[in-house]
Amino acid sequence: MPSIETTASILLIWAAVGYLLGSIPFGIVLSKLMGLGNLREIGSGNIGATNVLRTGNKAAAAGTLLLDGGKGAIAALLAWALTGEDAAQLSGLMAFIGHCFPVWLGFKGGKGVATFLGLLLALAWPVGIACCLTWLATALTTRISSLSAIVAAASSTVWILVLGFGQVMLLGMILTLLVFYRHAENIKRLRAGTEPKIGQK
Repeated sequence: MPSIETTASILLIWAAVGYLLGSIPFGIVLSKLMGLGNLREIGSGNIGATNVLRTGNKAAAAGTLLLDGGKGAIAALLAWALTGEDAAQLSGLMAFIGHCFPVWLGFKGGKGVATFLGLLLALAWPVGIACCLTWLATALTTRISSLSAIVAAASSTVWILVLGFGQVMLLGMILTLLVFYRHAENIKRLRAGTEPKIGQK
């Protein structure tokens, strides 16, 4: 049986792996590779798929969405396969934090929505699908990405309870709070009625 020190060291390694994976700014990378300019100088300056869409390049936005979601899923699934569920949840959480606060960008990253959804799909796929559908339904109704993200995040706790995935409840609550924190400015604009809609430049 591994000692407490060994277990802690393994978890620390997975935390680092998750953070490094999460901190890869795929939005900026794809924008540069596809000649779309400096994403920091476009729209909101955010590095996520919604802001990439403001360049007018749907392929780049879709690629950013998939890669940002994928890094959360990969961080969790790798840790789960090689160590276990506790390591998977920690690595996934750190991937989310890495996306939001990447060391390479002065700790100024994205909002983490795609990574949040990718992580849920990896750890509790029915919950992940339910949250994705919640995001989609809200987006189709309101055409406001930030509101869709907030509603999807808020719904995650309900879906976790309804679908019986209590083992990820604490992680889901932490991620939800972080999503709300990262959308603080969006919430102010939503209240003021000035939040831009999806695709709006």
